[in-house]
Amino acid sequence: MPYTVALDAFHGPLDLLLYLVRKHEVDVLDIPIARIADQFRDYLQPLHELDVELAGDFLVMAATLMEIKSRMLLPAEAHAADEDEPDPRRELVKQLLEYRKIKDAAAALEERAEAQSTHVPRQEPPEPGAAGTPRVRPVELWDLVSAFARLMRETQAPASATIAVDETPQYIHEAHITGRVRAQGRVRFRDVFTPPHHKARLIGIFLAVLEVIRNHAIGLDQPDGEGGDIWLVAAPEGPGREPEPATTP
Repeated sequence: MPYTVALDAFHGPLDLLLYLVRKHEVDVLDIPIARIADQFRDYLQPLHELDVELAGDFLVMAATLMEIKSRMLLPAEAHAADEDEPDPRRELVKQLLEYRKIKDAAAALEERAEAQSTHVPRQEPPEPGAAGTPRVRPVELWDLVSAFARLMRETQAPASATIAVDETPQYIHEAHITGRVRAQGRVRFRDVFTPPHHKARLIGIFLAVLEVIRNHAIGLDQPDGEGGDIWLVAAPEGPGREPEPATTP
């Protein structure tokens, strides 16, 4: 049974490229193509495993980065002969600047919407305990993909000749993850991937994590910052869709 999930958060290759530029704290106008291209390529494997819609766009961007990288690695003599040629990164930087402008504007609107959502009519007191709800650190989707890629490498290192098939319906994974997080308050991301560590099962659980996050059933926290453990945290009851029951009526 194939796993399916709507991934609203995967905005495309420019989103990943901008994330890598910010992660390495480099100037968007002077992108170190060799390093960024290698990092971008590393993210393609987990995306391929997930069979993300529009994955072809990521491959096109990877090919573009590799082409620019090869042109910039030409000997100095070749650069001298092509002094009149524009910087091969120019068009890419132009697209990235436009995308960053739109993304920053969207983030500002989202912050204003979040701030507005905390306002309640004067006659309605806030819900008990709302003021004490801890604020979690935002986690980039690509941090989650990177953590999943590391988990796949660690658990799939001893390759098995047996191909295991996991036919567990995704809504069962969703219900299990949501129930566990709500019961414990917070669960480390890698701890939701319980044995057996078959590739199909790992992918199914990861897609279930993405789905419950998309539906605001759980949130993410990375208290130790970049490179630290990612935690799944219980989200306040809100408009998100509850996961389907684990058993059929």
